[in-house]
Amino acid sequence: MRLPARSREWRLTTAEILYRLPDHPVLLQTFIWQNYDLAPHYPELRRFLAFWRRELDGPVHSVRVASADPLPHRGWRHADHLLTLH
Repeated sequence: MRLPARSREWRLTTAEILYRLPDHPVLLQTFIWQNYDLAPHYPELRRFLAFWRRELDGPVHSVRVASADPLPHRGWRHADHLLTLH
């Protein structure tokens, strides 16, 4: 299945990762990961989670993902004035 071009753009992606502390497995800790990634498959996030499972001791409990639509490219605009308020 081929995805529409709009859905294959890089987007700012935020993941809330809940993981268990190695010394206290009944406690959950939160880690926030943020990077640009390609929705809907999120290869960067998957790469990070693979690193987590391979290198870190705290097992992942759950992951919540939020992804923002990319901003439309409208080019650069020049500011005519700069005001400073104290």
